[in-house]
Amino acid sequence: MENRDERELGLAGSPERSGGDPATAGNSAASGRQPAIGRDVEVPEKPTRRRFSAAYKLRILEQADACRENTGELGALLRREGLYSSHLNNWRRQRREGTLAGLLPQKRGRKVHGSDEQAQRLKELEKETKQLRRRLHKAETILEIQKKASELLGIPLNRPENGEDG
Repeated sequence: MENRDERELGLAGSPERSGGDPATAGNSAASGRQPAIGRDVEVPEKPTRRRFSAAYKLRILEQADACRENTGELGALLRREGLYSSHLNNWRRQRREGTLAGLLPQKRGRKVHGSDEQAQRLKELEKETKQLRRRLHKAETILEIQKKASELLGIPLNRPENGEDG
């Protein structure tokens, strides 16, 4: 019967299914496998986005253009640098368009239009408008209460002569 520790470590199982040698099925050291305890030190805990400088992109494009003579050189270049062919396609398009800014790392996320001062001023004005609307609503409520009180008490209100509601 399998040991609980072996099941947790992923070492248990039939040797026929795992492709291992039946003689070393339970022994991870003899099979050359490392136990599944701990983390691989080469794998970072949080992945980070790679950023390539414009000079690096141009240098790689020059090397890739020189690799067109022999087959397999381009693949070797990509493997050595850890790049994908899509990187080359994007960088070639950027070079063809002549956009130097396209060769620089692009800032991700929503683009900001206008200056920070204008955005700050807009926020202040919106806040002031909200406060003024609240004060207006309170004033209108007070006027309504005064009208109802004057009607109940029989006190006539002075109406404006130009026909505006007060």
